[in-house]
Amino acid sequence: MTTPWPPRRTARRPLAPRVAAPREPADPARIGRRVVRRRAKGMDAAAVAAALEDARFDARQASRHEDLAADERRRAELGEWERIDGLLAAAAPGTVYDPDTDDVVRAELAAEAAAAAEREAELREAARIAARADELQALRELGTLEQAEPREGDEAVRDELTRRAGWHVQADVDAWLARALAAHRGHYADPAAREAAAGLLPQPVLAHAALLSALARLVPAAAPGELAVAARLAAADPEATAGLAALLTRATEPADPTGSRA
Repeated sequence: MTTPWPPRRTARRPLAPRVAAPREPADPARIGRRVVRRRAKGMDAAAVAAALEDARFDARQASRHEDLAADERRRAELGEWERIDGLLAAAAPGTVYDPDTDDVVRAELAAEAAAAAEREAELREAARIAARADELQALRELGTLEQAEPREGDEAVRDELTRRAGWHVQADVDAWLARALAAHRGHYADPAAREAAAGLLPQPVLAHAALLSALARLVPAAAPGELAVAARLAAADPEATAGLAALLTRATEPADPTGSRA
């Protein structure tokens, strides 16, 4: 009789949390207004006035009960009946209410559509960031992160990786971004992207990149290992590191004929 082999255990990286569509909170007032509009559709001024009187009667009855007096939906319904009543009172005789031609309704629908589109865009961006974070994490585990070209939006991906790590600084990711920024690699080849990075990356990363740039001009043949000190300096004192980078940059600038730096 043979003994079965135990199941093979393999290390698996935990999956990133799914980006779930946030539930839009219920809005009692909006629900109340929509109910009134559906009921009022096709009503003339007399019918709306009668419905308004009923709503006012209900409101007076509800005011006697503490648990009903603060009913947001009921107040919204009363307010909508009053608005529609005023709308028809100012219209030509025989006009009936049509929410499709109501400017207030159309404005609300346009605002809701714009808000929905904004939420959808935010979800797509969150999904993109999560997918890119998974990609960079896989490259880190393979030891090939340095070969990756930075892309637009990787600053937000850095924040996502930091969040996943419990807000601990990801030194290898920060060093990768600093080296890419200093070498103008990937989307950092665009001056506008480098300028934008100043407001998107933390000061230690920016100071590290600035010092690497200055050292690259001062010692072009320096080996990567010789430049590792730049990351330690930036992490310890980013302000002093940025000052040192500025000093070295001035030192490597060519002098003009007047004797001052160009």
